[in-house]
Amino acid sequence: MAARSIMVKRAYEPPAAEDGQRFLVERLWPRGVRKADVRLDGWLKDSAPSPKLRRWFGHDPARWAEFRRRYFAELDGAGPALAPLRDAILRGPVTLVYGARDTEHNAAVALRDYLLRSRG
Repeated sequence: MAARSIMVKRAYEPPAAEDGQRFLVERLWPRGVRKADVRLDGWLKDSAPSPKLRRWFGHDPARWAEFRRRYFAELDGAGPALAPLRDAILRGPVTLVYGARDTEHNAAVALRDYLLRSRG
């Protein structure tokens, strides 16, 4: 998995040809976004952090390192939930779509890092 093959993008940004396959990686649909306006190849709710972890994190950058540790532990047990992403990455570029305002400290960024770290 090359670093360039996994991108992250806010759901509020328009889709682009270079996005490749696009997957929403949130448990909740992003506020104010119409489903008709977001081109998605899948909505992978089970790849998102658990509701308990999401609430604990609260997008607090001070909790980022611990959030990543806990989320990675959840992903280690996710099994088949990540299969569609892993398969798509083998075929070409993939964009992880998310709704958070913070572009650096969000679950999609952590998920991208996890996928790159675990390579296959």
